[in-house]
Amino acid sequence: MRTIVSLFGFDPEQEQRIRAAAPGCNVIFGKPGSLDISLLEETEVLCGWWKAAEERGLGDRLKWVQTGSAGVDNLPLTELASRGIVLTTASGIHPVPMTETVFAMLLAFTRKLHRAVRNQQHRRWERDDAYGELRGRTLAVVGAGEVGTEIARIAQAFGMRTLGVRRSGRPGPYIDDMTTTERLDDVLRESDVVVNVLPHTEETVRLFDTGRFAAMKPSAIFINIGRGTAVDTDALTRALRDGVIAGAGLDVCEPEPLPEDHPLWAMDNVIITPHIGGATDRYKERMTDLFVENLEAYLKTGTPAKNIVDYGRSY
Repeated sequence: MRTIVSLFGFDPEQEQRIRAAAPGCNVIFGKPGSLDISLLEETEVLCGWWKAAEERGLGDRLKWVQTGSAGVDNLPLTELASRGIVLTTASGIHPVPMTETVFAMLLAFTRKLHRAVRNQQHRRWERDDAYGELRGRTLAVVGAGEVGTEIARIAQAFGMRTLGVRRSGRPGPYIDDMTTTERLDDVLRESDVVVNVLPHTEETVRLFDTGRFAAMKPSAIFINIGRGTAVDTDALTRALRDGVIAGAGLDVCEPEPLPEDHPLWAMDNVIITPHIGGATDRYKERMTDLFVENLEAYLKTGTPAKNIVDYGRSY
């Protein structure tokens, strides 16, 4: 009997949907700490990642791993690729919460809510000297995939002009002007808001460095919900301190978590959230939909329906 193991805390109704999608299979649900690691020896499909597997070794029967994240840089990609194990991501689950995180930060900066919250803690009634609007501003999405597309859609609803950057340069919905990474500096010069949504790859490490921040407008807001490794943290800190850019919203950092004594914590023009951009109370619901769709396709054709990782690109 084919064994499928899920490490997510699905509720009973969701578990039943998954079992119904895999008739005749042995479907096991549990947390890594509650399951015997030897179960990996008979597992064909693993939904979630079992960290202990990196030490013990992957079972010979493992054919497919469905992750619960959009990024896969924390997985042993070389080993998975060499074994021919199919890897699928949870891409498509996160666009809504990540987009709302971006606009929570952006509206906070525009309407000075981050300062109002800090003033409230000290019972101070103070007004800022300038309040802005999003309408008519230009927002650039660097990494215009599913999340970037949703960010652009909402940006247009606010009356913003949207620019997109991705490797192929292929046009996409809700992006007024799409280009390739070769023209990134040109895009930065035009933008009032720059949102990084790039995954972690060799090409994206410290993509945003001193030169890139210097290319931005002094009034620009930089928001990072991709990976902290895409940013040279020291360069960003200097740019914010010296007024090279106006502010930054950081859901991800390098290192992560950010050390308690790091100067970014104390900066008035910085908003930091603890890597919760994709968190949502609808996560399990969407994860169930995705896994069921992929599982049905896998059992029928041997290949999941969507989000298959290209090991050559690491995403």
